[in-house]
Amino acid sequence: MTKKNHQQDPEQSVEQALNNTEHFIERYKKPLIYSAIIILLIVGAGFAYQHLYRKPLIQEALAQSFTAEQHFRADSFALALNGDGNALGFKQIIDEYGSNAGEAIYLYAGISELQLGNYQNAIDYLKKYKGDDLVMQARAICNIGDAYAGLQNYKEAASQYMKAAKHVDNPFAAGYLLKAGIMYEELGDTAKALEVYDEIKIKYPQTIEGFEIDKYIAKIKQSVPQQ
Repeated sequence: MTKKNHQQDPEQSVEQALNNTEHFIERYKKPLIYSAIIILLIVGAGFAYQHLYRKPLIQEALAQSFTAEQHFRADSFALALNGDGNALGFKQIIDEYGSNAGEAIYLYAGISELQLGNYQNAIDYLKKYKGDDLVMQARAICNIGDAYAGLQNYKEAASQYMKAAKHVDNPFAAGYLLKAGIMYEELGDTAKALEVYDEIKIKYPQTIEGFEIDKYIAKIKQSVPQQ
């Protein structure tokens, strides 16, 4: 057999490839069609969910929260949380829409519960807040500390305040540290309280807390017996 016989005419190669493709399509026509239909259904379902369900749901949730936010800004925390009989409150909005109303809904609800003295409820809501703003994250952590302080769990309150202060460098960090120091004093840990107050004095001297921190330091030093 010669080398020429081993070589296949290009036209025959193309024809054979087309025949193979036709045989493949014929053999797997139904599975291919079903797969295409399934893909179209998935894409269509995703589009329908986003545009026909989720977007209207988000818009409805935001509309419902508008009045609750107005009550919140007016310090009417009970109305903000539980509704006024005409518009829903944060609690009902969360139950019906969840985070579709925006992550801030958990922060609003948590602070409302905190102001009403419902400390455990406040903690539960605030821990669900997952906003992207680091300063607001720190504020939520501080509010969790406030709730633990309300429950007289001073150890956990101090831990949350310290966490808030270290979470992000911001003007409120000095205030969080001051709250932590007060909690350490409540726990009788004056050495730790003094350490925190010194940090305020060194790192945040230009803040309100920085201007007043000397009196906290002096109070501790006066209460410690001189050697």
